[in-house]
Amino acid sequence: MDSKKAPLRRSEAWFGKTDRDGFVHRSWMKNQGYPHDLLDGRPIIGICNTWSELTPCNGHFRELAEFVKRGVYEAGGFPLEFPVMSLGETQLRPTAMLFRNLASMDVEESIRGNPIDGVVLLMGCDKTTPSLLMGAASCDLPTIGLSGGPMLNGKFRGKDIGSGTGVWQMSEMVRAGEMTQEDFTAAESCMHRSKGSCMTMGTASTMASMVEALGMSLPENAAIPAADTRRNRLAQLTGRRIVEMVKEDLRMSKILTRDAFENAIRTNAAIGGSTNAVVHLLAVAGRIGVPLTLDDWDRLGAEVPCLVNLQPSGKYLMEDFYYAGGLPAVLREIAPLLHRDALTANGKTLGENVANAPCYNREVIKTPNDPFMPAAGIAVLRGNLAPDGAVIKPSAASAHLLQHRGRAVVFEDIEDFHARIDDPALDVDESCVMVLKNCGPRGYPGMAEVGNMPLPPKVLHKGITDMVRISDARMSGTAYGTVVLHTSPEAAAGGTLALVRNGDIIELDVARRRLHLEVPDDELARRRAQWQAPAAPQRGWYKLYVEHVQQAHLGADLDFLVGSSGADVPRESH
Repeated sequence: MDSKKAPLRRSEAWFGKTDRDGFVHRSWMKNQGYPHDLLDGRPIIGICNTWSELTPCNGHFRELAEFVKRGVYEAGGFPLEFPVMSLGETQLRPTAMLFRNLASMDVEESIRGNPIDGVVLLMGCDKTTPSLLMGAASCDLPTIGLSGGPMLNGKFRGKDIGSGTGVWQMSEMVRAGEMTQEDFTAAESCMHRSKGSCMTMGTASTMASMVEALGMSLPENAAIPAADTRRNRLAQLTGRRIVEMVKEDLRMSKILTRDAFENAIRTNAAIGGSTNAVVHLLAVAGRIGVPLTLDDWDRLGAEVPCLVNLQPSGKYLMEDFYYAGGLPAVLREIAPLLHRDALTANGKTLGENVANAPCYNREVIKTPNDPFMPAAGIAVLRGNLAPDGAVIKPSAASAHLLQHRGRAVVFEDIEDFHARIDDPALDVDESCVMVLKNCGPRGYPGMAEVGNMPLPPKVLHKGITDMVRISDARMSGTAYGTVVLHTSPEAAAGGTLALVRNGDIIELDVARRRLHLEVPDDELARRRAQWQAPAAPQRGWYKLYVEHVQQAHLGADLDFLVGSSGADVPRESH
């Protein structure tokens, strides 16, 4: 190719030249043994891999990437795998969410700075999915997602146990004296017995479902177990498809439309999905330039029935969900509520993809006329305690607590909570409202999954299993309970949550979407004048994050990352 001629594809700006620069780009690639013809006009497909041994859910991605490569080669493309920061929910401290935006920057700049025409995103554990979508959306190249798949069902003493959900249940049983420490330890190797991500409808499975509902993957992406060879088949088909997407110039912006996000919100309600999907989809929409607000979640999804009987809201697990028909079966059931003409990554509309999707087990996937739970989407609460909004997942809550008024028992931060929650002298009973501060985006920092506070033993010993809990934190998608989350503005930003004191009365009324602190305005003003912001981090990523992170109702992205920059070819490197 003439060095002055505009390239047909991005990669030709690297490999298509016949001058010194073209020599450099091609020659150094050839040290890996690649023949010349692979660099001579083929679409270059970047495989964005979040494999890491420190991210157990993504530990099989090296193998999965090889199947993607097969498909790319079969379709006439040239696959090149590259690593990006991997975010493991179970190991990374203080919280993987602190690094979601950092990983998205890694993805964005890796794509933009390299000779890539199209991208396959390999994602699994909770934050790897939104971070990859966010970074890729900022570049807006032809892109397709491939999730790693859930683990097989956990098995413990003749019963199924689910990731996370079983941990929360059994740990409370230990604290209540209903389970021995020995049995609790024995369950560790029984819960997670295969490769893959959480097999409950936690955040990983929720976000895999969001990828499919958005149209950013091939059908069936959400639920095929990681250990099932059909996951490898899907990987190979994904590799084939991305080459065709490059030829069609089917970019993310053509798929991630307003209609696609509305479809995802309604799908999240129908599957009983994680509250974490709220902040993640708001952030992805912000990157691609689609207007989306917290109120859209309530308006579009709150009245959608939950059709899927899965933990933590129900009984079954993701393996059962796949055998029952998976997400296509759910999408077919709620098709009248969806924008069926929304384009998807396989080039067909969402409606075409699910028109004949079968359901094989009505115990797992219900119908709208006989739902697992009615009107079970995310509810958005407002009031003086959350003027910019807070969220609750009614399907995971106790019905009798959805309208409640109680005395606040306040914990200033997570250390204060851990120091006092097991104290027999703690002045608390089941009618109280537990309040946790300084766990939001700035306060933790990173908005950790600590919102589902364990109950005090003095309450557990009475047989009580749920209380109203309020915080500016998130909670694991595998968790459950009457938990109000994402309170905005957060305490560390001077939100009203920072002003709550022990003994204050708080009213929760989910039906009226109300979250109210019964303290006079003049008293709140007096407390606000006395409030001091917590000390800010002094260096590094923590400092950059705290200075620029947006509040939860905006998706907790960094303010300077909102909006798409595209993927114009940068200037030459030498």
